Amino acid sequence: MSIGDLGPEGWGLLIAAPVIGSFIGVLIRRLPDRHPILWSRSKCEGCGAKLTPRDLVPLISWVLARGRCRRCGYPLGWFYPGTEIAALVVVLIALAVDDVPRAALDCLFGWWLLTLAWIDLRRWLLPDVLTLPLIVAALAAAASLDPDTLLDRALGAVLGYAALRALAVFYRMLRQREGLGRGDAKLLGAAGAWVGATALPQVILLAALAALLAAAALRLVGVRLHAHSALPFGPFLALAIWTIWLGGPLAF
Repeated sequence: MSIGDLGPEGWGLLIAAPVIGSFIGVLIRRLPDRHPILWSRSKCEGCGAKLTPRDLVPLISWVLARGRCRRCGYPLGWFYPGTEIAALVVVLIALAVDDVPRAALDCLFGWWLLTLAWIDLRRWLLPDVLTLPLIVAALAAAASLDPDTLLDRALGAVLGYAALRALAVFYRMLRQREGLGRGDAKLLGAAGAWVGATALPQVILLAALAALLAAAALRLVGVRLHAHSALPFGPFLALAIWTIWLGGPLAF
């Protein structure tokens, strides 16, 4: 899709993306620790000063302040600009792949997976409050918008969860330590609900290949890996799920 073909809906997604990305950053930081999401004012981590609206304009405030608190000069880091840019990238990819009505759903799904992936990368955690609603939303949408696919999606949710849980149990028996968490299994269950049972092998294969490429990249930059090294699997699952969703035949 070209810039001229975006229309008001497409431009709306582009404008909303950094705002959504800022909220995603709040979720990533606060949700794992069960801190208030909506009712707690953001503060500078250096001096504790509450941030005003002029400090919270996505991307622009950070650029104007040169990445530092206006009051104490504390470096703000790249985390929030990173989530805002990542949310914008999701929109750009969705608009490049699909027309606006479908691209909006692509973005919502992509932003949700982005949140899960980033939390898992930081905390080795895939919260139920984010994974389980993905399953419910997919099945509810299928029931109301595309009933013919409901059985495949429900079967995909069951098979996705069961497959990774069985693999996790087998790994624990073989290696006497945890290899995959329940959150990974629930996320694959969500994958089955969104892309269907028949696409699950593609999701697993793509996620495994992405993880292997990441491990190879870490080796190339000098990170030493050994038999007990581990990477969170959620980010690779999320990437694979969204990729298969964008290119798959199932749609609401």
